[in-house]
Order: sequence, then C-alpha cells, then structure tokens
Amino acid sequence: MADKDEDVQHFLDLIRQSRRGKFKIYIGMSAGVGKTYRMLQEAQTLLRNGVDVKVGYVETHGRLETDGQLQGLPVLPRRKLFYKGKELDELDVQAVINLHPEVVIVDELAHTNIEGSKNEKRWQDVMDILDAGINVISAVNIQHIESLNEEIRKITGIEVTERVPDSVLEEADEVVNIDLTADELVTRLKEGKIYAADKIGIAMRNFFQPEKILQLRELALKEVASQVERKIETVLPRGAHLPNERFLACIGSNHETAKKVIRKTARLASYYHSRWWLLYVQTPKEDGDKIGLAAQRHLINNFKLATELGGEVIRVRQNNIAKGIMEAAEAHAITTICIGKPHLSLYNVIMSTAVFNQLLNKLAASDIDVVILS
Repeated sequence: MADKDEDVQHFLDLIRQSRRGKFKIYIGMSAGVGKTYRMLQEAQTLLRNGVDVKVGYVETHGRLETDGQLQGLPVLPRRKLFYKGKELDELDVQAVINLHPEVVIVDELAHTNIEGSKNEKRWQDVMDILDAGINVISAVNIQHIESLNEEIRKITGIEVTERVPDSVLEEADEVVNIDLTADELVTRLKEGKIYAADKIGIAMRNFFQPEKILQLRELALKEVASQVERKIETVLPRGAHLPNERFLACIGSNHETAKKVIRKTARLASYYHSRWWLLYVQTPKEDGDKIGLAAQRHLINNFKLATELGGEVIRVRQNNIAKGIMEAAEAHAITTICIGKPHLSLYNVIMSTAVFNQLLNKLAASDIDVVILS
C-alpha cells in the first residue's frame, strides 16, 4: 500500500511540475546595468508576437531609457497598503493569479514586502505565481544572493539586509547575466543614467569604485556559469556519472562563526549540486536555560538560514561533540564535514577526547573529508 501511495505522489509531483510556470531571472553586478530595461525590452517583443504579457511590478527609478521601454505595455494596478501613516504599494499577487497572463514581469526579487502582506518577501510572491502556472521574468543584483553575503560585505563594506535564498535561483529555468565593464558602468553613472545628479558623487566614492565593480562582476559571471552548468547536468542522459557529495556543516552557539560555516557549506553544496545538512550538537553546557535568550535566538535564526539555503537541520543532544558529529555523518552518509576554525577551548576539548581519534579513524575508513573553514 505504501508503494502505491508513493507512486501516486510521484505522479502528482510530475503533474504539478508540468503545470508550473517557467521562471527567468536577469542577474547583474549592481544597480544600473540594465536588468529592468532588458526585461521590459523582452516584454515588448513578446507583446508584438501576440503573447499575453503583463507588467506586475517594475521600478524605473526615473531612468528615461527604462521609462521609454514601459510605454505601451499593459501594467497591472498595485495593491495599496497603509503603513505608519503612509500609503504604499506592493505587487498585487492575487490580481496576477486571477488575470492569469501567460507571462508577468516582476522586478526586484529581493524586495521585502510591507508588513501585512501575505508573504514576507517578493520572491515568495513569485513562487506563488509560478505555482499558479504563470511564467515569470524577474531580476536581482548579485549582492542579494544569500550565500554570497559574507563575500559581498568584504568587497563593499555593506551588510545587505534584503537577500534571496540560493534555492530561488536554482528554481529558475533560465538565468541571464546583464554584463557591463567597470568603465561602461561608471560612464552610465556620470551621465546620470543610474542616479540623480546629487547622488552621483556619493555613489562614486562608495559603491561605484572600479575595483569593487570588478569583483562584483566576477561574482555575477561565476554565479551564472554555475547555474548554466547545473542545467546542463540536469539534462544529461540517465546513468551519466555525477558526483554524489553530501555535506555536513557543524556549528556551535557562536553566531558569527556559524553564519559563515552555513553560507560556505551551502556554496560548496551548490557547486557540487548536492544535498547538505546543518548539525548542532547540544551539550549539557548549552541547554536552553544556560546559554541565554540572545544565543537561543541566534541559533533559531541560523537554523532558518540553513533551511532557506537548502540545508536540512539536525539538532542532537550529546555530551561528546566529536561523537555527535560521527553519528550524524554515519546516519546521513556524509562525504564532507565542514567546521569553523575552532576556538582554542573547543579545540582542546575535542583533542583531549579519545572519541576524536575514533572520529578520525572512522572518517579515514569511510573516505570522508574534513574541511576547516576560515
């Protein structure tokens, strides 16, 4: 009976997958490269070819070239909301689903919705629209990709708060990079094609510096190349050899170290197109009443982060950290264990136990790699 139920569920999944809308994302290294312009340009082409295309939400930011591309396109009314005494507007997801166009344009994928909206994030709105069988064209900047958060902060010195889980990009049927050289982007800025005149000087002193642009451009190119590689591998003939890596990220209650381990492990798993797990071994010293509310809140946020990045969370109670890691690795057939650079105290605790030697022997016998992330 169970096998029959599984067969039925598998068939239902296939039906839903075939009914789901197609998803295209334009990605760029920064604001001003022309993502919205290209989306609207594509919408104009689709409209000329008789496709029922609607603009669900687009911000032109007063850019004349982009405003020009919007002319003649059917634009859906936005949903009005009052927040803190102001009237604001959002994408009207239900209107899109009710009208059911063949294609809808939805800009700014990383946007955080106004409080009171059905979904917290616009990318969640897009998932609802796709599930309704509507094709979506959207756009996002590279700095909004969740697993790149640490790298973006190092490059720009800015903590980006609006982020999109990597799994959203993996859902895309097509990812297109809108590329400009650093010189071209700076020229567009100086010509007033990105920001108003009073903001140009500030932008050039901060974000729009050639060395920063080059690093962001490299990240964008790598991201798109990775997505293309993923799509190629999904259409390989059945039986073709693919790496079967399985990653285990091990974290403690140190919030900053944990975030880095989570993001880097997610990045590795994405590169190998593999499953990954997050492991938190809770020792008696880290019981809820001993680590404090702030630490508990950070743990919950880290579990949420891992889930958003496609990981599966494992939380176990165990006196011995090394033993907990070993047991989890065995249970999930892990090929690579990822840990943060340990604090000296934790390192001494692990090294002083006989179980750590057992762990090393077991890992060696099982051909499991250990990666210590800086």
